[in-house]
Amino acid sequence: MRLNKITILALCLCVAAAFATPSFAQAVQPATPGTATPAPMAKPGKAKPAAKPAATQLIDINTASAQELSALKGIGHVRPADIIKNRPYKGKDELVQKKIIPPAVYAGIKDKIIAKQQ
Repeated sequence: MRLNKITILALCLCVAAAFATPSFAQAVQPATPGTATPAPMAKPGKAKPAAKPAATQLIDINTASAQELSALKGIGHVRPADIIKNRPYKGKDELVQKKIIPPAVYAGIKDKIIAKQQ
């Protein structure tokens, strides 16, 4: 009976440690915003890399006009009609799954389109 109590105690300690570990991984935030330590300054000897241009507006393939779709690289003037005809899309990857555009064209425009659900 004594062995069972020790085994149960050890098991409880292991479970408690397993649940406590994720809480230690979280960063502690300061109580007030003014007490945060400042970020280190960049050394003046090194040049900063050029800033990336602002993200362009994503084109929703479920609501975009044929003119907006034809402005995408590789879409041309025929594919917008196919895209509009096969709406709605649950995800932008359905353009390739439904064989509306080839994978190479999709790879070039996937960062510029979105399929919003209505």
